[in-house]
Amino acid sequence: MSDRFLASALAAAGIVLVLAGQPVFGQSAPAAAKKATATKAWTPPRTPDGQPDLQGVWTNNSITPLQRPKNLAGKEFYTDAELAANQKKEHERLDLNLEEGLPTKPGTPADVHYDFSQYGLDRAQAKIVWDRRTSLIVGPEGSLPPLTPEARQRQADRVEKAKGHEFDGPENRPLGARCLARTNVGPPMLPSAYNSNLQIVQSPGQVAIESEMNHDIRIVPTDGRPHIAKNIRLWMGDSVGHWEGNTLVIDTTNFTDLNPFEGAQNLHVVERLTRVDPETILYKFTVEDPGMWTKPWSGELPITKIDGQLYEFACHEGNYGLMNTLRGARVAEQEAAAGKTAK
Repeated sequence: MSDRFLASALAAAGIVLVLAGQPVFGQSAPAAAKKATATKAWTPPRTPDGQPDLQGVWTNNSITPLQRPKNLAGKEFYTDAELAANQKKEHERLDLNLEEGLPTKPGTPADVHYDFSQYGLDRAQAKIVWDRRTSLIVGPEGSLPPLTPEARQRQADRVEKAKGHEFDGPENRPLGARCLARTNVGPPMLPSAYNSNLQIVQSPGQVAIESEMNHDIRIVPTDGRPHIAKNIRLWMGDSVGHWEGNTLVIDTTNFTDLNPFEGAQNLHVVERLTRVDPETILYKFTVEDPGMWTKPWSGELPITKIDGQLYEFACHEGNYGLMNTLRGARVAEQEAAAGKTAK
């Protein structure tokens, strides 16, 4: 299903995400110190087999970018006043969008695209997980480490090989455009532009995590089994988990070099999910690939509970975006050929 058709269908269905509630405050270093006593005193509920209960429908909808903006270099956390100003600015942006429509520049792709708020898909129309962090990546830099020399060469070779062939056929388009895999599913699980929700279901020996976009489900065994053979590669990798106290630790290997970080050949992701109160899971992750980045990097964000359910994101049904992209390329080729003939 194309994004446009999906948006129309969700609007017609009276999508719950639009009515998800008021913004909440995520955990951050300054806030964590104040809430340390309350966090220690809170005991998470347990599943019948005695594990911490992470089940429910959650959202990681956030306006915090993965990497820190350059104008905030060296600033890891907003002050309370700055956070309040950001919240006010986001609501004012949404109000303007709802009243006057998203302002666009004539002649740009955005100018001919639909207004997300018209279909309840503007990020600010759903419950936002507010956090004082200036970037999801933690640390003083707040950015991805530099690529290794080998990775830079691989990326350059990949770009050179694709040059002039980007629109030859479906296989030349990104996995997301083909509705095959989306980087927000990860791991790591990162906020998406909209439908940034997930559902967790547990049973003895395994945990299932479903992302609303693109309805992918990760089955994470927690029964002690090892990773699959190294020669088997998967878009979302091979995840195995275990419990460390109240924290679910998920170790993922065996990725392809196409997702979630194109060009990473030996990606390794470790995730930690800890339910810190009835409404919040603190999500932390560390990513490494010695052949891709010069050092590992880590991030964190709160995930908050929402009322409602996930909705099917049937991306493949009527994927008009991919079809129209390729059709446009063929038209451009015909016009270019006709122009040469005319000369």
